[in-house]
Parts: sequence; structure tokens; C-alpha cells
Amino acid sequence: MKALVRQTLLQALAAAQKSGQLPPVEAPDFVIERPKQAQHGDLATNLAMQLARPCRLNPRAVAEALIGHLGNGGGLIERAEIAGPGFINLFLKPSAWLAVLPQIMAQGHSYGPAPWGQGKKVLVEFVSANPTGPLHVGHGRGAVLGDVLARMLKFAGFAAHTEYYINDAGTQMATLGRSVLIRARQLKGSQEPFPDNHYRGEYIGDMAAAYFKTPEGAEILDLPEPEAVARASAWAGEEILNGIKDDLSEFGVELGNWYSETSLVQGGAVERAFADLKGRDLLYESEGALWFRANDFGDEKDRVVRRQTGELTYFASDIAYHLDKFKRGYGQLIDVWGADHHGYAPRLQAAMTALGRPADDLKVVLVQLVNLLRKGEPVAMSTRAGEFVTLREVVDEVGKDSARFIFLTRRAEAPLDFDLDLAKQKSLDNPVFYVQYAHTRVKSVLRKAAEKGVPLPDPDRVQLPLLALPVEVALARRLAEYPEMLEGAIRTLEPHRITYYLHDLAGEFHSYYNDNRILIEENPDLAAARLVLAQAVGIVLTGGLSVLGVSAPEVM
Repeated sequence: MKALVRQTLLQALAAAQKSGQLPPVEAPDFVIERPKQAQHGDLATNLAMQLARPCRLNPRAVAEALIGHLGNGGGLIERAEIAGPGFINLFLKPSAWLAVLPQIMAQGHSYGPAPWGQGKKVLVEFVSANPTGPLHVGHGRGAVLGDVLARMLKFAGFAAHTEYYINDAGTQMATLGRSVLIRARQLKGSQEPFPDNHYRGEYIGDMAAAYFKTPEGAEILDLPEPEAVARASAWAGEEILNGIKDDLSEFGVELGNWYSETSLVQGGAVERAFADLKGRDLLYESEGALWFRANDFGDEKDRVVRRQTGELTYFASDIAYHLDKFKRGYGQLIDVWGADHHGYAPRLQAAMTALGRPADDLKVVLVQLVNLLRKGEPVAMSTRAGEFVTLREVVDEVGKDSARFIFLTRRAEAPLDFDLDLAKQKSLDNPVFYVQYAHTRVKSVLRKAAEKGVPLPDPDRVQLPLLALPVEVALARRLAEYPEMLEGAIRTLEPHRITYYLHDLAGEFHSYYNDNRILIEENPDLAAARLVLAQAVGIVLTGGLSVLGVSAPEVM
């Protein structure tokens, strides 16, 4: 609709210039937006205000000239008014909004933004938690965010792929192996104290007990310490990673690729990245360490990539890993990280810029913490002490749909309060139930129509002007806004916009359903029009929920 109105405004500008009312200046950038208050119209624009300076006229005078040539905007516009210093408020005809209903019926679940991605390869990397423990509830928020970002991008025509980067090459893996080994010794009666800086969760003891039951684990205590740690680390890391894969699958998250940091290092990717950086004079040695000239690219200081000991830093591996992504043919990289990486993101983006990539080729989405609540009280969690609620526990308790939807009800960079009791409720207070219940109401209407022998109408032959109630026109307008909303969510990487939209659409349909009969036997023409409206609402609800990876049940 905004595109149609923009075209109409530009035609009015051209006509005003041709008539001599406005000078022949180039059309400026201008905004068309929905006013915050309904009495200010359906849409408003600042075009006259943007034209005022180049035209050397008062903006209200410019607005009057434009309105004089708008006419009915090809049947779109009912009237236009000048507001404030020169805004133009546009009141559209109900038929302009109702015209979207046949479009939705024709396009079905493909209704949405144009496929402007044009097959561009995008890699979304997310979760990427160290395989040293099960996923906790905070990982769940990043997991669903990354999954939905990929779904959104595919919907817009991108060749979007997903990847989990397995951090299995650092000292944390040796710490994991040593943690399991010490617990194994304690199970055999050892009084050896458990170090404070090791992994202390109950899962470590459970893993030690399970390891003992394997042929390899039965021999672990007889091996020299370095070999025992290495074996315990390899076994525990694989077990935890398999658990992570299972948890994500239960959560509806399927990753296309699992990329090992160990394979990256052993395959020589880090050294190749170093060679590239050295060739650009971006590395130098100082105090026995190797440094990257990060300060030259906006970072607060230069960064170590190889320590005096010869050990690689995480930064070195990440440079090589992201360079490898680009070499695999991806034109756009999207990383979903925890908010604690706030200072790290610009550093990595600086490295990509140094290697010749445009700054926007790497986008980092930071995800804030989740505050888990039960009966309104915070659930205490400490990952250091091993006391946390796992993602699996949350999904088992509240269900996949509730967990996914609620994780997406806030902007990623804002903290999220996740109320476990609310997420389980089968009531309209639960946001996912609220939306899904609207969908089941649509399906209920269609079932009743079938039971009464009422055929589903041809949307091109329905008398849409019969949908004259303000709530009906408002519903059609909401449906017309779906493509623009979805495109905005994709361009800004903000899937929470979809949950907001679906909640608003569901609310409007609930009100309509409660106050109005749809299957009006004494007025079949009106019943046919309302059936088309209900079907269109159902199609958009199903499509939006599908992008979120949430089911659209027919019965609840």
C-alpha cells in the first residue's frame, strides 16, 4: 500500500510541476508512515516538508499544491488533509484495503515480501556454545533467534544456511576432561579436592559414572594423567555435543553444518589467515607475541593473536574461521552472540575490514540474558557453580511452541523475563496461546461452514464492499501491512516484530469474532465476504507462525 501511495504522490508532484504550481525540482527522499492516532488518517507523509526548501516555498503551500493534484489517487484516496507544519494526512477508501483479500487468497502462504534476496548466500552462525555442558535457557534464546533469522531470510529469497561453531580446541576442553577424571576418582573413593575453576555441575558426576561403564572408561584410572585427561575430554566432549544436538532438535532447530575449531586449526586455516594478514602488513611481533593492528581499524588497541607460549588466542581462530566462511562463497555473515561479546564484535569486524571485506558483510546480533521466573520470583542460576536450568528442562515443561514464541517477544538486545507459569497456561494471557487460539477460531468457522454445506467463496466474486464495519476494514489494513512488516523484520534482523504483529492481528480478530457472526444464513453475500476475510486472517497467521517455527493448530 505504501508503494502505491508513494507512486500516487510522485504523480501529483509531477502534475503540480507541469502546471507551474511547483518548480521543477528533483523528488526528495520522504517518509510514508502510519500515524499513531487513527483520527490522523491511514497514512501520513512529510513530502511537502522535504520539498519546501528546494522549492523555496512554505511547506503548507507545497502541501496544498500536492493535494490539489492528488484527486482520488486512482481510487485509493478518500480525502487528504494538511496537518501541523506541512504533513499530509491521507484517508484511504475502505476498498483500497479490502483489495488485499483476493491477493492473499491467491498467493496463500507465499504472501509476503518480494524475494529480493535474489539467491545471495548468507550464513547464520548461532548457539556455538562450548561443548562443556548442556545448553541452558540463555542458549535457547540465541538458538531460536538464529533459527528464525535463517527462516526469514529464506522467505525473502536468500540462500540462507545455518552453522554451529564447535569451540573444541581451547583449554576448556582439557578442563572438562580433568573435571570428569576427578569425579571418576572420587567415585572410586578418592578424597581429592575438586578445583574451584573446574566444571561443577551434577552432570559431570553423571558423566563420570557413565564413562566408567564403557570399556575405555574402565581403564581410565590406570592411565598416565595427560593421556587420561585427553581421553576423558574427547569422550565427554562428544557426549555433550550429541546431547546439544538432541536438545536443539527437540526445540525445532536443525543446523545445516557443525564446524569444529580443531579441524580449522589442524587444517592450517589459522596459518593461512596469518599469511594473508602479514602480506597486508597487519601483523607484528612484540614482547614475544604476535599482534594484529586492530587499532588501525577502529579498535581501542592492538590485539594478540598468538601468545608468547605459542598458544593461539580465540581471536586468531575467529579471524581464520570467518575468513573461511567467506572463502566458502558466503556474501553475508550473521553471527548471533551473547551480550557479553559486546566489545568483541567490533574487533572481529575490524579484522574482516582489514582483510578487504565491506563492514556490512559481517553482522553481529547480540542477545541479552533471560531472567527465568517461577510464580513471579526469579529462578537462581549460576553457570560457574553448575546451577542452571537447561533448555531441555524448559522445553519439556512449557512446550516447544511456547518457548520459541516467548523467546521472540522482546528485542534481542533487551533482557527477557520468561515466566514459566505463564508459558504453560492455556489462556489468553499466554501470548502464543492467544495467537494460536485466533487461528483455531478461523478453522472452526471453516469447519462449521462445511458442516452447513456452505461452499468456500470465490474471493474474486465476493462483494467485498459489504465488509463495511470499521473492524473489518481495520483487519484488512492489518493484513495489508504484513509484507512490509516482514520485510522490515528481515532487513533489521528483528524477528520480534513478527510476534508483535501476530499478537495485534490475533487481538483484532478475537474482537471481531466475539462481536460479530460470520456465517449469517439470512445474508449469504455478507457471509461469503466475511468468510474470505476470516480465511485471509488464517493464512497470514499460519504464515507468520511458520516463519517463527511455531505450529498453527486447528483445534485447541
